[in-house]
Order: sequence, then C-alpha cells, then structure tokens
Amino acid sequence: MKLLFIIGSIVLPIIMVVLQRKWSIIKVIFDLTAILSALIFGNISSIAIFEIIKDDKVFMTNIHGVFLNPFFLMTGAYLGLYFLYILVLRVINDIKN
Repeated sequence: MKLLFIIGSIVLPIIMVVLQRKWSIIKVIFDLTAILSALIFGNISSIAIFEIIKDDKVFMTNIHGVFLNPFFLMTGAYLGLYFLYILVLRVINDIKN
C-alpha cells in the first residue's frame, strides 16, 4: 500500500500535466478544484482548532482527531498532488526557456 502511495505521488502529477496539455479546460478544472480543496481544508482545520481552544481541550489526541475527517484527508491529498503538478509544470517551462 505504501508503494502505491509513492508511485501515485509520482505518476499522478505527470498524468495531470499530460491531460492539461491535451485539453486546456482541464487546467481550469484542476485550478478550481485546488481552490475548493484549499477552502475546505482550511475551514476544517480552523474549525477543529477553534473548537479545541474554545473547549479548553488542548491535548494531542484532540488535535490529531482532525485527521479522521475524510474530507480533510481527501482535500489534503489533492492539494499535495496539485502542488507537485504545479512544480512539474514549472520545471517543464524552465527547461523550455
């Protein structure tokens, strides 16, 4: 399973680059999905931290409970892939110039 995550983090950004070069609308979809993911990821994080501080339950187990939220995990994973995708695009553009 760990190997699948490692291979996916290498292959998926490359696939994203290929797709956005083939269809220009895909780049817009990737960007909009990243914006939505950042909003959801940030809101889940801030709400969880706010509730922990408000309830005065600043324990490591409470703080790490946010990792059990599937939306937090999905949006964080997409943002990680998107970040790598952007880095690959920048490298390709630097090589072209």
